[in-house]
Amino acid sequence: MSLPITINGETPVSHLLRAAALSLAVMLPAAPALADPDPSDWQGVLDEARGQTVYFNAWGGSTQINAYIEWVAAEVEERFGVELEHVKLEDTANAVATVVAEKAAGRNEGGSIDLIWINGENFASMKRQDLLFAPDWATKLPNWAYVDHETKPTITVDFTLPTDGLESPWGMAKLVFFYDSARTEAADLPDSAPELLEWARANPGRFSYPQPPDFIGSSFLKQVLIETVDDPSVLQEPVDEASFEQITEPLFAYLDDLHPHLWRGARTFPKDYPSMSQLLADGELDITFAFNPAEASNAIANQLLPDTVRSFTFSGGTLANTHFVAIPYNANAKAGALVVADFLISPEAQARKQDPTVWGDPTVLAMDKLSDEDRARFSALDLGVATLRPDELGPALDEPHPSWMTRIEQKWTARYAVGN
Repeated sequence: MSLPITINGETPVSHLLRAAALSLAVMLPAAPALADPDPSDWQGVLDEARGQTVYFNAWGGSTQINAYIEWVAAEVEERFGVELEHVKLEDTANAVATVVAEKAAGRNEGGSIDLIWINGENFASMKRQDLLFAPDWATKLPNWAYVDHETKPTITVDFTLPTDGLESPWGMAKLVFFYDSARTEAADLPDSAPELLEWARANPGRFSYPQPPDFIGSSFLKQVLIETVDDPSVLQEPVDEASFEQITEPLFAYLDDLHPHLWRGARTFPKDYPSMSQLLADGELDITFAFNPAEASNAIANQLLPDTVRSFTFSGGTLANTHFVAIPYNANAKAGALVVADFLISPEAQARKQDPTVWGDPTVLAMDKLSDEDRARFSALDLGVATLRPDELGPALDEPHPSWMTRIEQKWTARYAVGN
């Protein structure tokens, strides 16, 4: 039995067929790339979106938030025929790294990520590397008409960087602290970062924070940085390496003093906010914090914290920002991502999100832009026994330029990082 003759591993017939196909491909013009959806043509977006699957990369560390995203998925599928898949992340930087790798590999279409929950350093990184979908798409969404971009400047400026419509606002955030009133007297609570250090000295092992680069842990570092730096205005500009050590010296001196008095002597840190909150519920910590004023009420409603937990903040102000969703430049389902982003800022979705029994995340919408019916959705919400009123939250401190946290997290890791 003779073996077939081959040419470079192919039989003569298959070799000729492949050569003919290659010749034809050279003769025929390349298929034009599909045009990106135009949010100004919303009906066209809806038509293109139907049947698409949107891979939404979002932090997956909260049962309540995951349940809310499941509700969103059910709604957009029923209403618009868009399937939403929640890709649960531990760190948003992982999603950014995926898009970076796809661009490096020349995958400029058909990317694996369609929508990302994002802000701050990760937004800055994607914007700097041209990894985001077209400018101003967010301001062209139908529900943008309800967004309070006039009185909430963090909706159009993300960590000192103009958003340029490259990301759509999803919710508001402000740093607040929690304590169990059954164990701790309100009169004994600290009212600033320096007072928190004194409190920790007097109550060793009763405070901690998640290990950076966890978002909540890094937020605590920002709060201390703003309160201890000689001139906070320098934080609104990119890091100057020549002055970095001098400017951040008070922050790291503070942490050097604080760490011996932390939970377990800073030999380990809580993994994230849910882990830290569980330590409050278990009686191991007396003060915790989050970036959502309704977080404690939400946890009480879901029986994750005792109903004696209350909130407090610093009278001099705490960190505040807006969080967003963004579409990568090479997303496979851009139209579907636009539809999901628009639904996320609808009055119905925003009111449900602000309900502390669901999530408790403050809205980005302006009440005076809503219909009477939609305003009633928000008026009917019981924000919960542990949620501070807006006039009790204190001043909002501006986020530093993202480059500060990149360097501070590097230095923190080199100086303090431990295995958890």
